[in-house]
Amino acid sequence: NVGMTAFRPDVAVIDRDELTKEVLWADQSILTLGSSIKFVAEVVSGNWQNDYARKVEDYAVLGIPEYWIADYAGLGGTRHIGKPKQPTLSICTLVDGEYEIQQFRSSQAIVSPTFPDLKLTAEQVLRAGR
Repeated sequence: NVGMTAFRPDVAVIDRDELTKEVLWADQSILTLGSSIKFVAEVVSGNWQNDYARKVEDYAVLGIPEYWIADYAGLGGTRHIGKPKQPTLSICTLVDGEYEIQQFRSSQAIVSPTFPDLKLTAEQVLRAGR
C-alpha cells in the first residue's frame, strides 16, 4: 500500500510550485504527493532489495519521473546488476507508469532526462564522497 509507505531518499529534487498542495509540508516537511518530487536517488546499502524492488515499484506508483540507484559497491543481486557484480548506476525513467531501467558502469557517460546537460560518467557519480 503506497499510501502507508514512508521513505527518506538519500537525494530528492522537489518542485517548489507543487509544495502549495502539500498539506504537511509547512509543519512537518513531509511530502505525500508524487507530483511534488521530480527526482529521487538512493545509495545502495546492505538492504539492497528495497532499492531494487520495493522502491522501484512504489516510486513508479507515486509517479516520480526519475529514480537513480547508486550501487557503488556492487551489492545488488546479479539479477539487478549482472555478472560479474560491479559498481552500477541504474537510472529508472518513468514511461507509461513503469520504469525503464538503463544501467551505467565505469567510464560510461550517464544519460538523465531530468538533468540533460549533466556531463558525468558512472564512475564519477559512484565514487563521489570517497
